[in-house]
Amino acid sequence: MNAQFWLIQAFNGISYGALLFLVGAGLSLIFGVMRIVNLAHGSYFLLGGYVALSVIWTTDSWVLAIPVATLAIAVVGLLMERVFLRQLGFDTLRQVLLTVGFAFLFQQAALDIWGGNNLDINPPDALTQSIIVGGLYLPLYRIFMIVVAIVIGLVLWLAMEKTRMGAMVRATVDDAQMARGVGVDTNKISMLIFSLGAGMAALGGVIGGAFLGVYPGLDFEMLPIAFAVVIIGGMGSLGGAAIGALLVGLADNFGKALFPELAYFTLYAPMVLILAIKPTGLFGRE
Repeated sequence: MNAQFWLIQAFNGISYGALLFLVGAGLSLIFGVMRIVNLAHGSYFLLGGYVALSVIWTTDSWVLAIPVATLAIAVVGLLMERVFLRQLGFDTLRQVLLTVGFAFLFQQAALDIWGGNNLDINPPDALTQSIIVGGLYLPLYRIFMIVVAIVIGLVLWLAMEKTRMGAMVRATVDDAQMARGVGVDTNKISMLIFSLGAGMAALGGVIGGAFLGVYPGLDFEMLPIAFAVVIIGGMGSLGGAAIGALLVGLADNFGKALFPELAYFTLYAPMVLILAIKPTGLFGRE
């Protein structure tokens, strides 16, 4: 195996990690802020891809499909949080049962509306080309995925660290009861974070649709990987989600390339190791 093999696999792992960041960051914030075990998070990823396909079929615009799918699924998440999850409080068992029920409902709805075929989201021709860097052929679409993740990550970091709303979110993550005591409306914060998380997962579904395809069952394939990102990085940490997504993306890609028969082991072994050393994740608070 030459250096080119390692560089290509590293690039592929980083681009996959960029996609996982979009899914995992939203789930991490939902975990960190609301303490909700949302097993329907993978459904937002799947529905984002399907809504994007519908927009593309209707308008022939891939660019329009991105904001429409993101906003549509953010609204779905907002309604789910306001109407159903808000009533459960912090009862973890009920959260799990309700969200897994929604996951099955969303999957069945997707099957009934869009059918069971494996569909692809075709990006503009400009993004289907490759560029040559140091003798390596790098697909522009994978570069686009990395750029989108970096931009989204920077915007979220600036919003979290430099704005009043971000300060309220961080206060809610640290101690929701204390935050309420100093006048933070944690209900509005929870609503914002849940819809943001759902929208980011849907954005991942749109972007990942050209990379993974869109098909029933994709939601349950993405869900454990997203949880691995959150567990490794730590709840409520954007930096942790970024590092966790990068580690999972690289572990998954190198595992499949080098040890295909042990792919699941190479994917989840780092998670087990990190949990054994630091149960709260790399950037989680004690």
